[in-house]
Amino acid sequence: MKNIFDLSVTEEIVQRIEKLQPDTQRLWGIMDVAQMLAHCNVAFSYTFSPDKFKKPNFLMRFLLKNFIKKSIVSPKPYRHNKRTAPYFLIADQREFEKEKKLLIENIRKTQQLGESYFDGLENFSFGKMTAQEWSTMYYKHLDHHLRQFGV
Repeated sequence: MKNIFDLSVTEEIVQRIEKLQPDTQRLWGIMDVAQMLAHCNVAFSYTFSPDKFKKPNFLMRFLLKNFIKKSIVSPKPYRHNKRTAPYFLIADQREFEKEKKLLIENIRKTQQLGESYFDGLENFSFGKMTAQEWSTMYYKHLDHHLRQFGV
């Protein structure tokens, strides 16, 4: 799994995002390209603006941490058309350029903060995570959706 904290990996992802156009068609799923970019931004919002979201209750957090986290932070790729968490659902129309710019900013911010910032940082749903878990979670999610749109 590529390391999101590595500048060359970050720039590779940004270059892939730059290839997207407002009319880029998906290969699977239901989101259009602007919705996908907004969807990817939610993961960064969970990290950088967690107060925007209602924290999962104890039972839900227990389930997320003990049963879902493993699939999120493992290197095994996501299946196509897999259901997403409610906060990640984007059903309304989004502005392509605005979402694209924000996603690139979020990716670069993550890289600049670096491994030391993320190592041991509490995740909204999964509790404390290692820098490697954060990297895998971010990279795997971005790669999945960029492949969804053929870039």
